[in-house]
Amino acid sequence: MRKRIVVICIISGWMLSCNRSEPPVIETGSLQPMPDEWIDQDTGYEIKRIVRRGGENRSFYFHNNPFIPQVKNEGDKMVFYGSDPRPVPEGSESRRPVMQLFTVNLKTLEIDQLTHHPFPMSGEIVGKKRREVFYQSRDSVFAVHAESHEVRLIYVFPDSLNGSVTTLNADETLLAGSYSDREKLELLRQFPRKGDYFTRIFEARIPHTLITIDIETRELKTIHSDTAWLNHIQFSPTDPDLLMFCHEGPWHLLDRIWTINIQTGDVQLMHKRTVYREIAGHEFFSKDGKTIWFDLQIPRGETFYLAGLDLTTGEEKRYGLKRDEWSIHFNISPDQKIFAGDGGDSSQVARAKDGMWLYLFTPGTDSLKSERIVNMKYHDYELEPNVHFSPDGRWVIFRANFKGAGSEVFAVEVK
Repeated sequence: MRKRIVVICIISGWMLSCNRSEPPVIETGSLQPMPDEWIDQDTGYEIKRIVRRGGENRSFYFHNNPFIPQVKNEGDKMVFYGSDPRPVPEGSESRRPVMQLFTVNLKTLEIDQLTHHPFPMSGEIVGKKRREVFYQSRDSVFAVHAESHEVRLIYVFPDSLNGSVTTLNADETLLAGSYSDREKLELLRQFPRKGDYFTRIFEARIPHTLITIDIETRELKTIHSDTAWLNHIQFSPTDPDLLMFCHEGPWHLLDRIWTINIQTGDVQLMHKRTVYREIAGHEFFSKDGKTIWFDLQIPRGETFYLAGLDLTTGEEKRYGLKRDEWSIHFNISPDQKIFAGDGGDSSQVARAKDGMWLYLFTPGTDSLKSERIVNMKYHDYELEPNVHFSPDGRWVIFRANFKGAGSEVFAVEVK
């Protein structure tokens, strides 16, 4: 009888596996729309659409944490922006729907809309402990709770400050950002395209000031001022007093990466250029906060590295890359053993002839071993993919607009 039960179980399991449909093998992006799940015919990696709703959907910028950890085993949540399903009201500031904040459960793919804000919003700031998402609309900073959806006002910038916030510190007590002279707003209004305003703002030497805002007391403090364009502001994921920022502008004309201790005011340059047209940028912290990683080219567009600066020793590690392997953005896995990159088209700084891929990178002695995981030939790189590893390290999450479709959010399974 016991043997008979075992045999029945084996046969039943075999029948179920036979009935389970396997994802189709397809050239990624070649169909419109793509199915919800498929296997990339060029790489063999499985890909799935993780945000399954209509309209525009965009995952966060590469160094902004989008994840809220699960409490038990219900599934981690990822925060993303999605177009409002409601029609645009008459008299709106824009004809386009406002992008609202949503979460998607990475285990169940259940979607939950967090905001119903009437005006355009910005900010990609997630408090993992508070389980709140911070955002800004016009002059006001808000927080919305990921479960209760309760919205609270954090701070209102006075008319005299053209201010914004972009990051939350490790103990989740302070927001940080900057304010600048109104001249910057006027340049952005006159020249809305990045290619038109980027160098103009850099050359204008507009005063900028780094700020913090206490979430509970709502006190604003100024911590550093410069005539350089201060941007890319990121708190360390582990040190609540360490803030990284950049001097923005054409990378080959400036020393970009800086840190400040917000308690002491100590400002330090993280990488000094050594040759003409050397560039370093798209910096981000390691998960343990001990290293700052960045794209390094010596000189620009010729020799490529992913470099890491040890914040304790000051030593710099460089991993070489081939031209086609260069990526607009890199990111690091939760266990800090591998990297991912989002590639780039031929118009980017590397001028890669075959760079439209998502990559996994494994560090060697002095170079990175690459593996292609998604073919991006049908993606328009005007929308940067901005790769993220999921909290369990199982998926690389990215955004794409295959064959001219609207932006969608996908994940590729990491083998």
